[in-house]
Amino acid sequence: MTLNEQNRLSEGTLQRLPKQVEQPKYDRTQVRVGIVHLGIGAFHRAHQAVYTDSILAGGENSWGILGVSLRSSDTRDALEPQDGLYTVATRDGGGDSFHVIGSIGKVLVAPEDPQAVLNAMVDPEVRIVSLTVTEKGYCYSPASASLDENHADIVHDLAHPASPRSAIGFIVEALVRRRANGTDPFTLLSCDNLPANGETLKRVVTRFAELRDADLGHYIRDKAAFPSTMVDRIVPATTDADRATVTEATGLADAWPIMTEPFTQWVVEDHFPSGRPAWESVGVTFVADVDAFELMKLRLLNGSHSTLAYLGYLSGHETVSDVMKAGGFSALIAAMMDKEITPTLPPLPGFDLGTYKAELRERFRNSALRHRTWQIAMDGSQKLPQRLLNTIRKRLEQEQPFDRLALGVAGWMRYATGVDENGRPIDVRDPLANEIRQRTAGKAASGELLEAYLGLDQIFGQDLPTNNTFRRSVGDALEMLLREGAARAVVQLGS
Repeated sequence: MTLNEQNRLSEGTLQRLPKQVEQPKYDRTQVRVGIVHLGIGAFHRAHQAVYTDSILAGGENSWGILGVSLRSSDTRDALEPQDGLYTVATRDGGGDSFHVIGSIGKVLVAPEDPQAVLNAMVDPEVRIVSLTVTEKGYCYSPASASLDENHADIVHDLAHPASPRSAIGFIVEALVRRRANGTDPFTLLSCDNLPANGETLKRVVTRFAELRDADLGHYIRDKAAFPSTMVDRIVPATTDADRATVTEATGLADAWPIMTEPFTQWVVEDHFPSGRPAWESVGVTFVADVDAFELMKLRLLNGSHSTLAYLGYLSGHETVSDVMKAGGFSALIAAMMDKEITPTLPPLPGFDLGTYKAELRERFRNSALRHRTWQIAMDGSQKLPQRLLNTIRKRLEQEQPFDRLALGVAGWMRYATGVDENGRPIDVRDPLANEIRQRTAGKAASGELLEAYLGLDQIFGQDLPTNNTFRRSVGDALEMLLREGAARAVVQLGS
């Protein structure tokens, strides 16, 4: 055994942690799996798993989490030698605090053993299957929020239902097997940044089921529950410097700690026919209708975040806090929030929206979190409709201007060309990256680029490309970016 392994976080080394480091306050050997989580990434481990850890500490030992990675073995490989344990470091200007989380007992890697994943999901003890698979994991068309029936994974899963690849394929096959066994369906809990995420998940799952068998589609639509949620916590990607910080603070090496902010919020539609943890006892808000909270967060936080990411990256800034310090950006985001986004939001009685917006801007300024603009910029084609385009649709309906929102959209168009303002390549990570590259190749003028992008109806739908106001506003913003550069364009529109 190497020195590094001797000093690695695990059940056997927990007693070495300093007193100021929180650790699981329950007997993990007594915890039973009640939740299977698809997409065991950083956000889940900083958010839902933390709430559930507190539930387990309160004595509800039937709600342990079994994590499933649908693609890579990286998380399993990091956590397995640590008995599923990992550290959450909460960071702000006041310093760091550290908490070891124990709610995830095991991680399965779906491509290695899809039957093991299905067996776990079929277990009658499992009453919730939750998801953080990002927008692209739903195998849907972002513009219509309907199942992409030509998606490669969907085509495969329809042809080979017993060996699925997609989250949707696993869900439906597990429900088929539970039905055959006489076991009630689990509740499906989407925790991704999608408008009406429960309804979106229900739409794609039931459509996939219908394609397999019409009766199966009716069964899932009638029997399975799909509560919507709003989730909120900023979670940057972990770096080697972060790992070193955690090792120094805890005295133990952690292959995959989580760095996050103090703020955390979870609003959930209370519809769990098979039961749920008492998450309300640890700060979760249960409501009858999540829609207003979802729209608020998607448009104010996520829309602003994406705008900061594209325009900030083009202006040469590595992190969101760096962007907020640069000239014009803070004013741009404040004006976009107040003048263009807020008028599109439904009422939230008793909720102080002004305070929420001010807190958002302070969270963006948190320099202790090095949240990279490049990370936020990933998968823009999947994020744009719900973060910016649907807000613009509402402004068009209201016959009101949206110059700052248009600049955010134009920022994505400029970024997605794959070349920055100094002629250097951008590492664009997006499911449509190849198609975008083909469409925009050799096009330099704003009008040419606009036409190329608006041909992507899976992003812009059929309505926006034919709307003259939308075309003019985004075209003007794109022309300004190409002529002035992102930094100067932000200053001009910031007030």
